[in-house]
Amino acid sequence: MPTRAPCAVRGRARRTLLPLIALLPLAVHAQNRSASDWGYYGGDAFGRHYSSLEQINRGNVQRLRLAWTYRTGELGAGLASAGKLTFEATPVLAFGRLYLETGTNIVIALDPATGNPRWRFDPHIDRSRNYAEATARGVSVWEDSRRRDTAPCRRRVFTGTLDARLLALDADSGAPCIDFGTLGTVDLTRGVRLRDSGAYLVTSPPAVYGDLVIVGSAIGDNRAVGVERGIIRAFDARNGALVWSFDPLPDSAAHPAAAEWALGQALAAGAGNAWGVMTVDEERGLVLVPTGSASPDFYGGERLGSNRYADSLLALEARSGRVLWHQQLVHHDLWDYDLAAQPVLGDVEVNGVPVPAVLQATKTGMLYAFARNGGAPLFPVREQAVPTSAVPGEQAAPTQPFSTLPPLHPLGAVRPQDAWGLTFWDRGRCRTLIGRLRNEGVFTPPDLGGTLLAPGYMGGVNWGGIAFDEIHQRVVAAVNRLPMQVQLLTASQLEAQVHSGEYPHAEFARQSGTPYGLRREPLLSPLGLPCTAPPWGTLVSMDLRRGRIAWEVPLGSTEGYTPWWLVRTFGMPHLGGPIITAGELVFIGAAMDGYLRAFDAETGRELWKAKLPAGGQATPMTYRAGPGQRQYVLISAGGHGRLGTPRGDYVLAFALPDAR
Repeated sequence: MPTRAPCAVRGRARRTLLPLIALLPLAVHAQNRSASDWGYYGGDAFGRHYSSLEQINRGNVQRLRLAWTYRTGELGAGLASAGKLTFEATPVLAFGRLYLETGTNIVIALDPATGNPRWRFDPHIDRSRNYAEATARGVSVWEDSRRRDTAPCRRRVFTGTLDARLLALDADSGAPCIDFGTLGTVDLTRGVRLRDSGAYLVTSPPAVYGDLVIVGSAIGDNRAVGVERGIIRAFDARNGALVWSFDPLPDSAAHPAAAEWALGQALAAGAGNAWGVMTVDEERGLVLVPTGSASPDFYGGERLGSNRYADSLLALEARSGRVLWHQQLVHHDLWDYDLAAQPVLGDVEVNGVPVPAVLQATKTGMLYAFARNGGAPLFPVREQAVPTSAVPGEQAAPTQPFSTLPPLHPLGAVRPQDAWGLTFWDRGRCRTLIGRLRNEGVFTPPDLGGTLLAPGYMGGVNWGGIAFDEIHQRVVAAVNRLPMQVQLLTASQLEAQVHSGEYPHAEFARQSGTPYGLRREPLLSPLGLPCTAPPWGTLVSMDLRRGRIAWEVPLGSTEGYTPWWLVRTFGMPHLGGPIITAGELVFIGAAMDGYLRAFDAETGRELWKAKLPAGGQATPMTYRAGPGQRQYVLISAGGHGRLGTPRGDYVLAFALPDAR
């Protein structure tokens, strides 16, 4: 339950422009997050990943060139978790600066027109610790209306860290705000049942509502039943005092979800955490929170029931943390189908009438739309029967909620005849492999004999989320179509397989406190390619007015993964999201081949691409800067440890050669 608590200008023209140019930095410096071109992780307060800028458009995007590069210097030296290090940051623009952070929580302020550094703050996380993740997607900014303009920390940058601290920094200097918490830091481990050091962390930017900063947590998956709990907390943005906390999992019989749990199991369980990006509805006083699975992900015999509030979209009263409405989108999750994507706010037209809505995409590849007032579905959601579990002790949910909007990912069964390969030999091996695995479509439960997951636990739609063009009622999403396999294992099987060397692509987990460990991995042929036909990653546009897929194109090529003569635009697995601009363009990196691309928002045709010096597994952003208010498109390129893309430490901004 919630608890309170032109580079040169000559002659007369130059003299005339000087006063105006002198004033521009002051005007930009005063820019707050709401007036910014990209003042929030999701672009605006609604998380739409949409920009009204149109200087760069479908008619001139082919002339886009690299304008500047900044290198963070963070390549994982001395980091025990360096193999997991990623650079997923999407900067925000406010107060005349770009703010971003590295995967190790080094916060950096850059000049948006040049990329020159303005300040840098290193929180010095413990680099010897083995963190469950090594990433940070962004920061949030806030302005204190009560302080005089020249006061320190009137403008603040907030971020959470891998070692579970909430930091407040002066947006002008980068110095810690010493009146926040203890010398600028709140220890987020206080009041948390910690099981493993490095497994309780923050990877997404906090939400800011009024004078509150609201934070969730990322929790390492599949270690045990009794892992850390996914408590959501709000702190006073001025002094760091706890204002409220809410545990999505029942912590007493009075908890609003307790009736759909066995209370003893609920008290022992963990996770159900909000590790993705939250969205604030200022007008209605809501914070929209996407939650993940209760622990562990692939066996639920120790958490029987629907596990209400896990795998749910929660609408919390932002001032108190009280649940106002919720929608659970996966009952009794057995697939790691966390709600990873940021909820998106906007008006959705229903029978020609705009309705304030929240859009939620999921790893299952389904898209849901709910009224912000009360949470009623705007497009019907139907409970449909799904496959049952044959695992002793497991009780899979008999039905799951299916959106009536067209799925972004195929949801049907994968059959042996669907096997794919470059040769007859590897296609045959894939056919045999598929035939051994259980698959009856989406929501086929994990099995002792092995299960094929499609969508897999990467999605569908992962944390990159969706972009929403409210004017044209278009949603654009990057969708993974990489099949996965998972198998529950006895303790002896787990030990034997871990030490066998026969599973080079697999992840193993003990799921302590349950009868079963697990092995999970991509479903690959002996040649290392997926066993199902491409595309393995797509960019999809949905027309909400017509309730149909407007277009779907492969996202990414096999460049870097096959010989040059075999390079094909098959569509590749990816991590990162799209943005849409009023220039009728969709920009996205994400794919494993390391390009930033621009697509025609109306047709899906690729119009431009630029090779990045490292993997671009981040969501881009766009903004104006400089005396000519030149439009830039920016992306972080540092690679992704687990996806295996090339590493780096680059922030790259692209622009037209001139402002025309």
